[in-house]
Amino acid sequence: MRFHDRREAGQELAVRLVERASDGDLPNLVVLALPRGGVPVAAQVARALGAPLDVLVVRKIGLPGRPETGIGAIVGDDPPLFDRRALDMFGLDEDRLLPDVARERTELHRRALLYRGDQSPPEVEDRTVILVDDGLATGATARAALRHLRRLHTARLILAVPVCAPETAADMRSEADDVVCLHQPSDFRAVGHWYDDFEQVSDDEVIEALHEHDASMHQG
Repeated sequence: MRFHDRREAGQELAVRLVERASDGDLPNLVVLALPRGGVPVAAQVARALGAPLDVLVVRKIGLPGRPETGIGAIVGDDPPLFDRRALDMFGLDEDRLLPDVARERTELHRRALLYRGDQSPPEVEDRTVILVDDGLATGATARAALRHLRRLHTARLILAVPVCAPETAADMRSEADDVVCLHQPSDFRAVGHWYDDFEQVSDDEVIEALHEHDASMHQG
């Protein structure tokens, strides 16, 4: 299974989730996207479910000199969540990574302000939350996001992605109440491998998607 782009992936993911909603399985719902790549996917899910859409900004902490290799993640003002095995493998300790954490925290706050302005994050206590991304490789950012949401006392926490590494999907089942993944290829390699169009999503595209959804909800 391949997807043309994130929009198509979101539409296919929405079909699976609408089936659950029709059984009354998703009450008091809010959809949260991991920006930036998760936003076009989540927009399709939220539209199909008639649910509010917002973002949960998470920043990956990369390996020094190899930022694409995630060894941890941060959400809001929470302490960083590190992959202990990765730290041991690369001979790193948390103190050495303090400058990286500070830099990513600054970028996290910049994006949250850019996307949401002075609006408060959505209330998630006692609500069903669907957390959406465009795919899962190591799952570092999703894990940090799920633990953050769990501390906010969600009623039910569902992680929904179009594609993911099978071992990561298995790991996430201990973090979320449910994991919905359309495709778990044994030769996973990378998220982008399963999309024909995997261009980076811009900040402007995130803001536009959020505004469009908000406008459609008010019109409805």
